[in-house]
Amino acid sequence: MPVRVEEFDGTLSFGSRWRVYFRERFPLPLQAPVIAVFSSSVFVFASAIRGQGGRPSSSAAAVAFAVVLLVFLQLRILDEFKDFEQDRRFRPYRPVPRGIVTLRELGGLGVAAALAQVAASALVGTRALVALAVVWAYAALMATEFFVPAWLKAHPVAYMASHMVVIPLIVAYVATCAGARTPAAPLMWLAGMSYLSFCVFEIGRKIRSPADEQEGVETYSASWGRRRAVVAWLVAMAGAGAFAALAARHVGAGPAAAGLAAALIVIAAAVASRFLADPRPERGRWFFAMSGVWLVLMYLALGVGAWTRLP
Repeated sequence: MPVRVEEFDGTLSFGSRWRVYFRERFPLPLQAPVIAVFSSSVFVFASAIRGQGGRPSSSAAAVAFAVVLLVFLQLRILDEFKDFEQDRRFRPYRPVPRGIVTLRELGGLGVAAALAQVAASALVGTRALVALAVVWAYAALMATEFFVPAWLKAHPVAYMASHMVVIPLIVAYVATCAGARTPAAPLMWLAGMSYLSFCVFEIGRKIRSPADEQEGVETYSASWGRRRAVVAWLVAMAGAGAFAALAARHVGAGPAAAGLAAALIVIAAAVASRFLADPRPERGRWFFAMSGVWLVLMYLALGVGAWTRLP
């Protein structure tokens, strides 16, 4: 898929180089609102079902958002290291191969992000620090591809399934910030919904039209075939919707969540059908957009439903 990039002639200032990097690889105007909806909805939901009464702490919610945002940034940085050789060969338009920023600079940013996460989590308490350490430990395993990189590369389903486990761990971190102390059933449903919803996003961003496939760029439409990739996307969405309804019923929003999920799945099926019938260039972007809409609306449904149950 064509990517618009800014050429680097060696004269960009320090700040300009980082603005280019973030715009192309971690666009905050897009990432921050989505992560805010995700973290705040999980936080409010965990607060509503913990059964201790009282409004959730706004400072703890702010910590959860800041840390989760930085965790996703760290995951992006780890990918830059892990994919450097492949990017250099097949995706030279990306900021690191172009020399916009270096891996050393990204490593420094990752360390700074880690220090900020520790400082913020310490404000919440020891349990938050432990939950953060678990997320980091799993992220480290992801960075090594669980010590079987060749096998994972040859098995895309296992690759995605193993990497998405980090999402329920992030959910557990946010729930810990909200005061949750045990993995209650509603939180397990929420974790399942989160796991599958991010699978929806992961598959959706890697479905492309034939004309948009690139050599050396791994996509599910290329690995599985367009039809199988689209079916997997819809199945993940249906599973996420079921888990969302099961979680939402604990805050009195089960029918609303189920209805919203059903409506979105119908729209997604229509998008998929049109794509399969006529996969012209750029139409793969529909799946990325629809996946983003799914994430935002489903988490909003859970968050708003939970908010109405707070005292």
